[in-house]
Amino acid sequence: MSKDSSKTIVYSALEVANICGVVNQTAINWIRNGYLTAFSTPGGQYRVYLDDLLAFMTKRKMRVPTELLEASEDSSTVGKSILIVDNDRGLNSVLSKFLTKEFPNIEVYQAFDGFEAGVLLTDKKPKYVILDVNLPGVNGFNLCKRIKESDEFGKPFVFLITSLQDDDIEEKVRSLGIRYFMRKPLNLVEVAESFRKQFK
Repeated sequence: MSKDSSKTIVYSALEVANICGVVNQTAINWIRNGYLTAFSTPGGQYRVYLDDLLAFMTKRKMRVPTELLEASEDSSTVGKSILIVDNDRGLNSVLSKFLTKEFPNIEVYQAFDGFEAGVLLTDKKPKYVILDVNLPGVNGFNLCKRIKESDEFGKPFVFLITSLQDDDIEEKVRSLGIRYFMRKPLNLVEVAESFRKQFK
């Protein structure tokens, strides 16, 4: 297995054969018959991208090795970043450390108030934003609406969190088109799973 400069994972026909539990010629035949998408190197060797291999194995109901799924997750997060916006420094730091550990290819930024959030949103244009709607001095719902509607931030995916217990808060969240919303205290495993769904 090798990775090119953009960290795209590529397999040789022999590696495909080993992963699928077949002989090398069978993998080559899959490629030649158009069943498995591949490309040729200048030396005439077949190479298969990870995504194409996963699609092929899934379509044929083959068992996909755990390391292949993990490699897929790693490759899908390359170049992406998360911005955590929460004035609770303890929770902000816990989230940052946890997400950095769970997704080592993702850059994690932290903002502790609306001003820092605005600067980082404009400068870094993160792909994902974890936003506490109860920031001091800031209307979190207005900020969320601005993030989702303005082109200046790159239209990131927004994940809302709150310690507020208002009965109508979920309705407000849904009206903004937010798919993921959690009340504090957070379940970090559920937070990670929510992000994994976005990476697929």
